[in-house]
Amino acid sequence: MKRVAILISGGGSNMVRLAEDMIDDHPARPVLVLSNVPDAGGLAKARALGIPTEVVNHRDFKGDREGFEKALISTIDPYEPDVLALAGFMRILTSEFVGHYAGRMLNIHPSLLPKYKGLHTHTRAIDAGDTEAGCSVHEVTAELDGGPILGQARVPVVAGDTEDSLSARVLVQEHGLYPAVLRRFVSGDRSPVLLP
Repeated sequence: MKRVAILISGGGSNMVRLAEDMIDDHPARPVLVLSNVPDAGGLAKARALGIPTEVVNHRDFKGDREGFEKALISTIDPYEPDVLALAGFMRILTSEFVGHYAGRMLNIHPSLLPKYKGLHTHTRAIDAGDTEAGCSVHEVTAELDGGPILGQARVPVVAGDTEDSLSARVLVQEHGLYPAVLRRFVSGDRSPVLLP
């Protein structure tokens, strides 16, 4: 049975979907939900699901990224995760941290990568006049949002879309895509999952 640590910064809706999918007939189990935000809503949801939680508050490190990441590693490693799933974890990680978990860290990003790496992806898609948007799950590498793409799901951009309306439709797809990719990944299959 593979062990999965899930890293969050907010409400944890993707974390909940991953955890719910890892019940019963699944090759992995969630062993930790960690947040860099002490009052992240996802922590209470994780505890309600019976998943151990930890907090490493990035604000305690005041610009000391190396110290923050060392604290992350020392908090995560005792749980012996086989996979780290970033699910709305809003910190950019250094190559040293990524290297520590090389080949076993996933992230979900709200765009059709390689388009729109970074933030404000929905606004950027609308402003560009794109006819479709979506989300991607990728392996985390030292390049921001640049690792191998393991899955994508697409949604149409419709007339009158706002950042909020497009984000809501993409999030529905995220909730289906991320569990599908994680299930395949922990089984050793890195072929892409493509949802319509």
